[in-house]
Amino acid sequence: MLNPSKKRYRLRIIDPVYPALNVYSYNARKTTPLGPVCVGSAVSEMEGWDVEIIDENNLRRYGPKSDTGGADHEYLQRLRPADVIGLYGGLTSTIPRLYEIARFYKEKGAVTVAGGQHFVEENIEEALSFGIDFIVIGEGEETIKELLRALLAKTSLDQVKGIAYIKDGKVTRTQPREPITDFAKLPLPNYSLVRYAHIQVYPVERIRGCGMDCEFCTVRGTLRYASCERLLEQISFLLETKDARKFFVVDDLFGQQRDETIRFCNMLKDYQKDIGRRLDFGVQIRLDKANDPELLSAMRQAGINFIAIGFESPIEEELKAMNKRLKPGDMLALTNVYRKFGFLVHGMFIFGYPMKKGIDFKMPAKERIKRFKYFIKKSKIDTVQVMLPVPLPGTELRQRLKKENRLYPLQDIGWEYYDGNFPLFEPDAPLTAEEMQAISMEIMGKIYRFEYLFRVGINVFSFPYLIFFLHNIKYGWRVWYRSWRQSLIRFAAWITMKKWASAFKKDNFSQRLQNAKKNLENYEIRLGSGLEIQQNVENADCRDTTPDPIC
Repeated sequence: MLNPSKKRYRLRIIDPVYPALNVYSYNARKTTPLGPVCVGSAVSEMEGWDVEIIDENNLRRYGPKSDTGGADHEYLQRLRPADVIGLYGGLTSTIPRLYEIARFYKEKGAVTVAGGQHFVEENIEEALSFGIDFIVIGEGEETIKELLRALLAKTSLDQVKGIAYIKDGKVTRTQPREPITDFAKLPLPNYSLVRYAHIQVYPVERIRGCGMDCEFCTVRGTLRYASCERLLEQISFLLETKDARKFFVVDDLFGQQRDETIRFCNMLKDYQKDIGRRLDFGVQIRLDKANDPELLSAMRQAGINFIAIGFESPIEEELKAMNKRLKPGDMLALTNVYRKFGFLVHGMFIFGYPMKKGIDFKMPAKERIKRFKYFIKKSKIDTVQVMLPVPLPGTELRQRLKKENRLYPLQDIGWEYYDGNFPLFEPDAPLTAEEMQAISMEIMGKIYRFEYLFRVGINVFSFPYLIFFLHNIKYGWRVWYRSWRQSLIRFAAWITMKKWASAFKKDNFSQRLQNAKKNLENYEIRLGSGLEIQQNVENADCRDTTPDPIC
């Protein structure tokens, strides 16, 4: 494992490159995930350890790139040999690349450690069979430090909470680690550890966990709050050391703990006034927070300009299936409130959400398209993200689709397709999997078009128009900036969609989909004939990697 005679050790944390263009690709070149930075910052405080973070999605100008995509790890290991490799499994679609990197470093003799939301009960064993020595389950700041100390001291790993590894040929899971509640004991995220990246938007956080318990979401657990002062300290530190101007608060729902949120916004407003700088913030927020004008006013005064909202669906029946308590008409009214306050609104939708058994709901593809287009047009949201449902590991949705024998086998459609662009299960009739994929692109294709290139030019030439708003220059700037920004992003998204469509034509997904359908159908026939009753879903030996789709 680790040589205890060495004076210094190096931990290299890697965020794997996306397998294909997706809705995250554009922003990935401007930011970096917060999780690896938090873990790396914790280890960097340990005596004798050097830490570096390689974000393969943000290598930019000086990053050593391989011919096949991602970083050139042969070069990195030759230049700066790492003793321990941390692998970030925050996005399921990057897992095949993560396994590839793990095998490479394993052959080089490095210790490999992986963590992130992908690694849950149902696939930990799979990960440990792909070149990973240890899985960190849950939050990693405390676990990784204890693990490294145990490896150096060669003490029992059983005492390290929150890990899984192979012991005596079997998967061993230690006691769960309690979620972190005292965030003051953690160091501030140190973005200087991220090599090669050009970060324009810095992720920061105050709240971990989410109390919504959505069937399709991996973020669960009791809400845990850091102080407003700590969040402000993160922001001021980044401004002073990185000249950071743009931030995204990654809390799953901004506005939780309402009074403290308003207090933070007031602190942030006063801070910007004191330093004479205007900063730009984005957040994720619930739609019904539009009913709180005091909160929205405080957010705007604090420089929060961009909000991301999970609308999920404009179809009432689907909203009920997702346990959403709003109706489409209410959603339009609330969205209008956000717009009146001057927020730039990014709408996130899920197309073709699968109904639970017992819900009698059937809607033709044309009617679904009509509902989506009407809502998006009527709401006047600035940018749109329409994704297909992704049955992520550890979610109730995945477990339900497994039991209903609707989930396509991983042997046919692997983890690399779990990015929201591909159908991963048999949809509700009368929809087909092919329709689901084509329709989501069609809806976004109505929003993101080539013509927005010309609108960008028109916006630039219309800048002198602001002279007519000298009586209220702030309002005039807001109107002009919204139009310019919207046109620019929509044109950039059009380019991304064109590249994705071109790459899709070269991919063999269509054939994979046909194989997946056939395997599901054959399994149903075999199960119905009673030939494979022994492979019931309750079988303790069931694996996600088994060829049978029920697994």
